[in-house]
Amino acid sequence: MPGNRSRRRRGSSHGQGRPRSRTARAELSFSVSWVEHLLREGHYARRLSPSAPVFLAAVIQYLTAKVLELAGNEACKSGRRRITPELVDMAVHNNALLSGFFGATTISQVAPGR
Repeated sequence: MPGNRSRRRRGSSHGQGRPRSRTARAELSFSVSWVEHLLREGHYARRLSPSAPVFLAAVIQYLTAKVLELAGNEACKSGRRRITPELVDMAVHNNALLSGFFGATTISQVAPGR
């Protein structure tokens, strides 16, 4: 009977359709292939596991999201509508963990007053 036949959902990746990129499979915004390219180009190690660029892309995405979230909070506090390099600098240096991580980093267009 036609009504009892199991139906496949559209867009499912059960061995059919186009292959998905590593970035899409990991549900990331940062390109896993580009991170792998940079890791190989930098000669950081002789061998590179397949999961290393995926993990590093996820870490970079998380740090970027966190910094932008804190900078957005700083923008709201100061009554601004846009995130500026000054607000990113304030957000990083007002957070204890990020301040230690970005220690001596200079953010563009911000006078090094420290």
